[in-house]
Amino acid sequence: MKKWVYKFKEGNADMRNLLGGKGANLAEMTNLGLPIPQGFTVTTEACTDYYENGKQISDEIKEQIFQNLADLEALMGKKFGDTEDPLLVSVRSGARASMPGMMDTILNLGLNDVAVEGFAKKTGNPRFAYDSYRRFIQMYSDVVMEVPKSFFEKIIDEMKEEKGVHFDTELTADDLKVLADKFKAVYKEAMKGEEFPQDPREQLMGAVKAVFRSWDNPRAIVYRRMNDIPGDWGTAVNVQCMVFGNKGETSGTGVAFTRNPATGAKGIFGEYLINAQGEDVVAGVRTPQPITQLEKDLPECYKQFMELANKLENHYRDMQDMEFTIEEGKLYFLQTRNGKRTAAAAINIACDLVDEGMITPEEAVCRIEAKSLDQLLHPTFDADALKAGEVIGSALPASPGAAAGKVYFTAEDAKAAGKGGRGERVILVRLETSPEDIEGMHAAEGILTVRGGMTSHAAVVARGMGTCCVSGCGDIKIDEEAKVFSLGGYEFHEGDYISLDGSTGKIYKGDIKTVEASVGGNFGRIMAWADQFRKLQVRTNADTPADTENAVKLGAEGIGLCRTEHMFFGEERIPKIRKMILSDTVEQREAALNELIVFQKADFKAMYEVLEGKPMTVRYLDPPLHEFVPTEDADIAALAEDMGLTVAEVKAKCDSLHEFNPMMGHRGCRLAVTYPEIAKMQTRAVMEAAIEVKNEKGYDIVPEIMIPLVGEKKELKFVKDIVVETAEQVKKEKNSDIQYHIGTMIEIPRAALTADAIAEEAEFFSFGTNDLTQMTFGFSRDDAGKFLDAYYQAKIYESDPFARLDQTGVGQLVQMAVEKGRKTRPELKCGICGEHGGDPSSVEFCHKIGLNYVSCSPFRVPIARLAAAQAAINNK
Repeated sequence: MKKWVYKFKEGNADMRNLLGGKGANLAEMTNLGLPIPQGFTVTTEACTDYYENGKQISDEIKEQIFQNLADLEALMGKKFGDTEDPLLVSVRSGARASMPGMMDTILNLGLNDVAVEGFAKKTGNPRFAYDSYRRFIQMYSDVVMEVPKSFFEKIIDEMKEEKGVHFDTELTADDLKVLADKFKAVYKEAMKGEEFPQDPREQLMGAVKAVFRSWDNPRAIVYRRMNDIPGDWGTAVNVQCMVFGNKGETSGTGVAFTRNPATGAKGIFGEYLINAQGEDVVAGVRTPQPITQLEKDLPECYKQFMELANKLENHYRDMQDMEFTIEEGKLYFLQTRNGKRTAAAAINIACDLVDEGMITPEEAVCRIEAKSLDQLLHPTFDADALKAGEVIGSALPASPGAAAGKVYFTAEDAKAAGKGGRGERVILVRLETSPEDIEGMHAAEGILTVRGGMTSHAAVVARGMGTCCVSGCGDIKIDEEAKVFSLGGYEFHEGDYISLDGSTGKIYKGDIKTVEASVGGNFGRIMAWADQFRKLQVRTNADTPADTENAVKLGAEGIGLCRTEHMFFGEERIPKIRKMILSDTVEQREAALNELIVFQKADFKAMYEVLEGKPMTVRYLDPPLHEFVPTEDADIAALAEDMGLTVAEVKAKCDSLHEFNPMMGHRGCRLAVTYPEIAKMQTRAVMEAAIEVKNEKGYDIVPEIMIPLVGEKKELKFVKDIVVETAEQVKKEKNSDIQYHIGTMIEIPRAALTADAIAEEAEFFSFGTNDLTQMTFGFSRDDAGKFLDAYYQAKIYESDPFARLDQTGVGQLVQMAVEKGRKTRPELKCGICGEHGGDPSSVEFCHKIGLNYVSCSPFRVPIARLAAAQAAINNK
């Protein structure tokens, strides 16, 4: 018979996958001899079985639960459901990954109308007995039967008001007895006449089922998606003897950390409440006391607690988060776990533990959650100011950081008001952004869009700039012409203040104070260790000298993706690219391109200078041409005048560029096939810039030219021949022997499938996993956000495939392309430059399949460096 249930003494810390984090740690603490209320753990496998069994607990599992309950009764000398001296238990969740507050807990299980009277007599404390019973009724109703908590809280508030008291601790035994009766009446009404269950065994199975069910509650699903926790892991259930912190003035409950979770400072940090149960501390029903107050209230307990807290930290070699209860002067530990901490605290604690000789630098690198480094590199909200903030909506946390400012609805207005203009703090609010908005985006503190996903234009550009962005807020009703939007019951006009949290996706009313990020010396230590251990190089996606400089400061070893189209959207440049697009002859196009090359070459020179010899992969023009054409009447009229055309002719030409599916239309290398002069201009700009900087600065520059959207070897050869002819011509003109490489972006499934042939022409592959994901899944990265939530709810997908690489499908194409390409060209260099380049789980995959580098937006470079080191350490 399979073992579904383990006594605490039968487990240990290594059984985390089976017993969950809480169960494994309770077992470990039992083995260490700590004062632990005894009990047993129903395994995560039982949770999986529950879901596979149509949300039913099998008879075999039930039998093992009740056998272990009988053993617990024998150990404690009490009977479950006894009317004189009942054994009471708590029922708690415990997934293998810590998910604080996401799942459910029930305390005081085993009480009923008869047992509560015997309990009152046995303890000689009727107030305590009825307090425990009313809590149980409320928790059971809420967690097991989904009767809203608010129903019960309203009754408590009414009674406190009637009795003229502030706290529930001031209610008498008779008051609490009345409260329990009222709670049962609420339950009966909510359950359509069904009485509150009196059979403790029925209560227990209802509670176990509820904890299993809570694995799939909405907040748990969202938390799992945010933290890359697979849905098939399931949760364990811990059934543990109750100890009571609500027995009077020598009892209490608390939560404490062995170090400060906000700063990492060594020393006990926590709070507790006298005469309370655990939920009171967590729920904020009463204001707790600092843990140091315990030394004054119960000095012996405090001394013992400190000794055991230190013992736990030394045993686990990490900062511990502990829950404890004191029952009539006796201390019990209810759980311990490695404590959640801020990124700054994680870094400080890891470095301190190395200095204290507790862990190695390798272990220190693995102790820090790579994604959490975002907190260190971007502004955050002032904690006190945030408490007063009112959340009016939420959407996708597309680019991290916090921003507050005045609402503006057009890029022009944002530019005039923001950085480089009037110096106001600006939040740009758009239905969706386009490349034309680049200057307004640059001028803004934050960007909020109604449409778009995690890899939409707004998200990608904002991450590159390090600008806070919340995208895809479908709840917004916007009228861009009238310059007004409504959200959360409020209307916002131009100039009104809102605040955005790009790390959580929350949108706040008003102007919330932000604080700048500060990176301390320990950050440098961790990064230096990470660089020692990683095998993958880390480059950046950048297309301005400022972004390049930022990325190099953050440790980038070159540019893996320079999107050249972003260089065409400046005020002086956009009219020239428009002239080129609307030209009818090669000569006209070449004339327009000759005006553009000055700007393109200057940008490349500035970036090569910042890179000081580090490599740069330049991607040739990629987006469909319609993205560049004017939409405003004034811009159309100006272009018509410049080109000697009528407004009607310009409009007709712009309309002719319309495509039903532009992302799969006339873009990428297809532009160079149709208009070879574009590739010629870009090649000349790259080569001249590289040669001039090499001559002026002495840097060893080897240009890397990347042809995008290739799906066929002959297509790549056609464009490559144009590039080589132009490059050689420039070398001859400049009397240079500079080397250069030509590669391609693998972003079409056909390219991955025929990578062996394509590698005959390509010297390197860079995987554009944004488009590769889009084309493999067959859905638009700009529109997927509208329906992906339904897929998460139905458990079809667990995460956004644009944010976290789909290793099964898209990843298989990447791996196949690497293997096929290197069979043809063993020295083929391979990297990834989609947004996945900064996602830790995707970085690990890139390490495993042998890529040479990952490339990501500048502010994600430290994340990628740390994730690459963790991948190397964990996959030795």
